[in-house]
Amino acid sequence: MATDKERIAQLQRRTQRPMTPGEMVEALLEELELSQTELAARLSVSRATVNELVRGKRALSPDMAHRLGRFFGNGPGLWLRAQATVDLWDTLHMDASAYQQIEPHRVAA
Repeated sequence: MATDKERIAQLQRRTQRPMTPGEMVEALLEELELSQTELAARLSVSRATVNELVRGKRALSPDMAHRLGRFFGNGPGLWLRAQATVDLWDTLHMDASAYQQIEPHRVAA
């Protein structure tokens, strides 16, 4: 299993943005031949909530991760990790100057 440093280095080298949870949902809906409306009803959320997630207008919340994990049978962790990966990639590929000025804390040996 990769350490945080290794994971960050991998994401920094990656030129293509990882698939968002919304894109994952869209692909699964196509594969299962389900509509956003039907998924929304099955998750007990509004169609707008599902549509905004699919279109990338809404980030995945822990609540939605739990709902999707329950519905698709893969648990919330997969969905939360996918959102965290996208969020970290976005942060690593934006203007890094704000982070470069932060001096790391060094613990004495």
